[in-house]
Amino acid sequence: MSDLILSILVLAAFAMVIGALAWWRRGMRRQAALMLLLAAVIAGNVAIWVIPDSTGAAPATAALK
Repeated sequence: MSDLILSILVLAAFAMVIGALAWWRRGMRRQAALMLLLAAVIAGNVAIWVIPDSTGAAPATAALK
């Protein structure tokens, strides 16, 4: 289940970057910057769950057990 959620979060982050670029081209700079910030926060959260710690286990794999 956590793999599905992480996959959806990654797809959402990509969609937000694409949407931010579209808004940037239309001149809505503040909204585009906030969308990029949100995409970065989502990517950071995914990285926290996926990157292994010093023991070699990722939190996402530990949550599955």
